[in-house]
This record gives sequence, C-alpha cells and structure tokens, in this order.
Amino acid sequence: MTQAKRAVVLLSGGLDSATCLAIARDQGFDAYALSVAYGQRHTAELTASLRVAQALGAREHRLARIDLGQFGGSALTDPSIEVPEDMPADGESTGIPVTYVPARNTVMLSIAMAWAEVLGANDIFIGVNAVDYSGYPDCRPAFIQAFETMANLATRAGVEGARLRIHAPLIDLSKADIIRRGTALGVDYGITVTCYQADEAGRACGRCEACRLRAAGFAGAGVADPTPYQLRNA
Repeated sequence: MTQAKRAVVLLSGGLDSATCLAIARDQGFDAYALSVAYGQRHTAELTASLRVAQALGAREHRLARIDLGQFGGSALTDPSIEVPEDMPADGESTGIPVTYVPARNTVMLSIAMAWAEVLGANDIFIGVNAVDYSGYPDCRPAFIQAFETMANLATRAGVEGARLRIHAPLIDLSKADIIRRGTALGVDYGITVTCYQADEAGRACGRCEACRLRAAGFAGAGVADPTPYQLRNA
C-alpha cells in the first residue's frame, strides 16, 4: 500500500480555509492542519479551527503562536482601530482596508513551510481568494507564485530537488463557487467562523465586510446560511 501524500493546510477556522482543507483531503492528501494565533481579536475563529480539523479528518492539528498584534496597524489586531461596517459602493475604490494585517500570509506560509520540511511534505494549501475578498495584496496569484519561488530557494528540500508547491485552489473562485464546492465535499459551514468581530460563542456580527461577503456567497450559491448571528439581519 502506498503512503498517502502529506500536506500542510493553513486553517483559520473560517469558511475559505475549511473548504481548502476539504479539497486537500479530496485530492488524497494526509492533511496536517496549521492554525496561527497572531494576535487577532476574533479568537473564536481559532476555536472553530479545532472543530473543523476534526470534522474534516485532519491527520494532526497544530496551533502556532506569534504576536503580530504587538506592531498594531490593523483593525484585526489593534483594539484602537475600529472594524469598518460600511461596504464601499459598487465601483468605488477604497484602497487596502484597515482589516489588512501586515505580512500575515507571508508569516503564516513561512511557518507552514517550516513544518512541511519537518514532515517531509512537499505541498502547502492556503485558502486565499482574489475574487470576493477585501483587496489584500497577499491574496493575489502573483504573491503565491513569488512565495513558492522563494520557498524553493530557501529550504533544504527545495535545493535538494524536492520541490515545494503552494496550492491556492480558491484563488479564482467567487464566494458562491467556494460554498458550492465545499457543500459538495460535505463541509458543515455551521461550525466555521468568518466574522471579524465574532463574540466568544462564535456568533457573527452580521455587519462587517467578512460577514457581508459570506452572506452574499450563501445567497449566490442558493445554499441556506447556517451562520449563527448575534443580531439577525443586523
């Protein structure tokens, strides 16, 4: 019997990363789920990652800790910066929003890369999306391609010929398409948390951009929204 391929899957506990984990499993990978406590205010998402890893059959689940919050600069790590609740009008460009966390995906992929080397895994999955997203620069195909190039220059595995691959299977999908894909793979989105300001029970605010994109995705996919809200239709 051949040994299953190993992959490290970055798992926040949100909708996108849960779908990404399901895709990795569907592709035959033994999934090693990695969540990162980076100083985010919405820690309910990390609690959700435990449920998601178990429900979707991760071989192992690790929680890495690094405090990006010590630098501030993001509404997701700095309590003095309010999470915006007003969506821009259609066609209106607002630049990179205050919910962008400087270097977050670079740091998380680097940690995943380190664990992948130890595991002897040549594959890393990340649930970034460049369609229905907030305009973060580290969610673009160019960033993923550049990181993969760097990873194969910076690791022992890479220089010895065991090429490392960064998989971003959601990168060109709409939120509705992501939900359709995950639903077909049996993802229970009711156990995920996406909200930027979820309460301790994981109930979503229904007002932040993450909530609005998630709700619009369920509506577009024609799938009932299982999200528990603090105030329904707030």
